[in-house]
Amino acid sequence: MFRTLSTLTILLLVAVPAWAAGYSVRGDYVEARTADVYTGACVANGEVNLTGKEAIMAWRVAEGEWNGVPLDGLSVVAVVKADSTLGDVTADSLSAQSVIVVDQKANPAQRQALISLAKTLGGDLLRDVLWVQQRSIEFETGGHGEASVQAGELASLETRCMSSTDHLCGNEDVYYPPLTQVAKPVPAFTLVNAFQGKGLNTTWSNGYKRSAFVATFAR
Repeated sequence: MFRTLSTLTILLLVAVPAWAAGYSVRGDYVEARTADVYTGACVANGEVNLTGKEAIMAWRVAEGEWNGVPLDGLSVVAVVKADSTLGDVTADSLSAQSVIVVDQKANPAQRQALISLAKTLGGDLLRDVLWVQQRSIEFETGGHGEASVQAGELASLETRCMSSTDHLCGNEDVYYPPLTQVAKPVPAFTLVNAFQGKGLNTTWSNGYKRSAFVATFAR
């Protein structure tokens, strides 16, 4: 009897999804900024308060629910514009505005849950949301920092893994951490980082920088 119960317990533990053991939702995360995040201090000091005030943050739910609403397979994208370089710990304060793009496949309840999820995970960066729109979101990730996110015609993000040619001075490291709590963040090279929407009084196309992270999240 003891052996049977022990075997059954092990099988049940293996069968329980990862998010059920302490998390309600989990998935993939990608961000890209307009300043290098993997760099040396000389480059970072040359960019601070001159660039790096904009970012795209994207989450894709692999499985789970938020506020009791199932979100499996759905994505949400936040576009952020701040008044100083994101991640600069020497800044006195950080004021930011944002817009949110919700997966077109989401129903009304899922739309509200995705907005709430993004605001919770984005923290202060998503405190002042100017508008929310729904678009078709294509979200793909590969290995070692490869990712692609397309939120309709509004936002585009594409990354690849770092290569030896991306090291300029030999002293590069993760200078800025990710903008939200994630697991196993991998710094990546940004091929595309573009926002063409309205509301933030700016648009940008800022690729070919060491300015991205690809990671997973759980909450």
